[in-house]
Amino acid sequence: MSEKSSTAKRGAYLAAICANKQIGERFYRLGLEFSGAGAEAFAKVQAGQFAQLDVSGAALPPAETIPEELADVAGRKVLLRRPFSFVDVTTKDDRTLVDILYCVVGPATLRMTTLAAGDSVSIIGPLGNGFRVPEGKKTALLVAGGMGAGPLQHLAKILTADFPGIEVIAFAGAKTAEELPFERQLDKIAQQLEFSLPEFAKYGVQSLVATDDGSAGFAGPVTDCFSEWLGKSDSAGESTVIYSCGPEQMLTRVAEIAKARNIDCQVSMERRMACGIGICQSCAVECRVAESNETIYKLCCEDGPVFDSKEVVFSS
Repeated sequence: MSEKSSTAKRGAYLAAICANKQIGERFYRLGLEFSGAGAEAFAKVQAGQFAQLDVSGAALPPAETIPEELADVAGRKVLLRRPFSFVDVTTKDDRTLVDILYCVVGPATLRMTTLAAGDSVSIIGPLGNGFRVPEGKKTALLVAGGMGAGPLQHLAKILTADFPGIEVIAFAGAKTAEELPFERQLDKIAQQLEFSLPEFAKYGVQSLVATDDGSAGFAGPVTDCFSEWLGKSDSAGESTVIYSCGPEQMLTRVAEIAKARNIDCQVSMERRMACGIGICQSCAVECRVAESNETIYKLCCEDGPVFDSKEVVFSS
C-alpha cells in the first residue's frame, strides 16, 4: 500500500466458491478461496486492484426468478471474462479468502447468482494498480458511489491495520437506501453517531450516508455531503488524501472538490474491459501530460484502475 507497486504475481488460478450470499435485491457477496500459488498471489493484493472471472460455464437461474428487464438478454452467451474488485481479502493458514461484491445487471452477473459452495471458477489476477498511501498523510477520506463501496471497504481494512496513525472517514452514497450495497440495515442512532455502516464501523471507521432521494442519511448526492463535511472540518491540505470510487460523474465532482482545496486525490476509474491485461486496448482513459497541454491515453486495466485525479481528463 505504499507508493510502490504490488508484488502480487499475476496469473490464471482456480478458486473454490465458499459462499454466495444475497445481501440486497440485486446485490451479492461472493466468497472465493485460493490455495497454492493462487493463495500466495492474492494474499498480496492492493485495495483497488481487480480480477477477471470466467463465468461462461455458470448456469442460468430458474426462468421465473429472472428479473423481467433481463429476460431478453439472459440467454446471451457470456464469452468474455468480467472484472471485479475486492471487498475483503483474508489469509488463513495456507489459504487466501477473497470476497467480491457484485450487482446483477446482465447475463454474466445473472449467472453468478447460481454459483454455490463447492463450485470452482477460473480467475485471472491480481490485475492493475491499486490505491497508494503517500508519505505524511494523517487523514484518509473515502468517497464511494454505489458499487464503488466495495474496494473502499477493502481499503479501510488495510488503512486501519497497516497505517494506525491515519484517521479514516467514509462517505457512501446511492440514489436510494435500497441501492446502497451493504448487508445490514441502517440504524438511525448509528447514523447520528456517524457509524451508520457496520461494514466500515467494524474497522473503527466513521461513515456518513447520502441518498439522492433522502431515504437514508444526507438528502442529496454524496459529493454534496462530502463537500459540506469538508467545509466544517479542518481535514484539508497536505496531510489529507481522498480516495474515491464510483460513477464517473461523481468522480469528476470529487476531483473538482479536491483541486479547489488542494487535497491529494486518487480515483478508481471504470471502463469496459475485454481482456484486463492490456491487449485489447478497449479501456482507454484520457490523461494529461505533466507540464504540458497535451494528453495521452492510458489503459484502465494496466495503468489504473486507480489514477491521480489531477491526471485524468474527465468527460464533461
